[in-house]
Amino acid sequence: MAFKEKDFLEIEFTGRLKDGTIFDSNIKENMEKAKLTGKAEPFIFCLGEGMFVKGVDKFLIDKDIGEHIISLSPEEAFGKRDQKLVRMMPIKAFIKHKINPVPGVVLNFDGKMGKIITVSGGRILVDFNNPIAGKDVEYTVKILRRIDEKKDQIAALNDFFYRQKFDFEIKDKKILMNVPKGMKSFVELFKDKYAEIFGLDVEVSEIELPLPKKE
Repeated sequence: MAFKEKDFLEIEFTGRLKDGTIFDSNIKENMEKAKLTGKAEPFIFCLGEGMFVKGVDKFLIDKDIGEHIISLSPEEAFGKRDQKLVRMMPIKAFIKHKINPVPGVVLNFDGKMGKIITVSGGRILVDFNNPIAGKDVEYTVKILRRIDEKKDQIAALNDFFYRQKFDFEIKDKKILMNVPKGMKSFVELFKDKYAEIFGLDVEVSEIELPLPKKE
């Protein structure tokens, strides 16, 4: 069973640096060891669609179910370090948001994660490079199964794009999707991707979610 692009795979994985340090995993034991947050559950993704580390994605094409150890260079993993992404910022930007800048702290700057490197007077040096950029890494990936059921594939794509579950059905070559009020325009941004992978159009309806019941 050689896998090909657009196959959906369910995997367990662990990413390590050359010294064995775990930086990413979805396996409970490894997550606890590395003090990683998130859910310890298998990950489902579509091959060749940029949903996982590009070097791993490329490696798994033409492979089979089972465990694979994959060594990646920075170019195949998280890219080289870019000095242009190390920027000096004025301390007033932190004061405005009531943030105390401390070296080593990682903060969200308008959707971009940055690590504070130094604090000197009124200037803060922030590194916006991925923490693993410029490093060789190794992934242990266990392919559990190929996901063939269309509904399971769509649910996995929904979870990847929106980080939540939506009610939907497949009808007349369309995916009829019910989303919370205010999300329609955001969901419609990805219509072309559903058409590319599944050959189905997406029709989005907004719904009012029920209020929590009072005890």
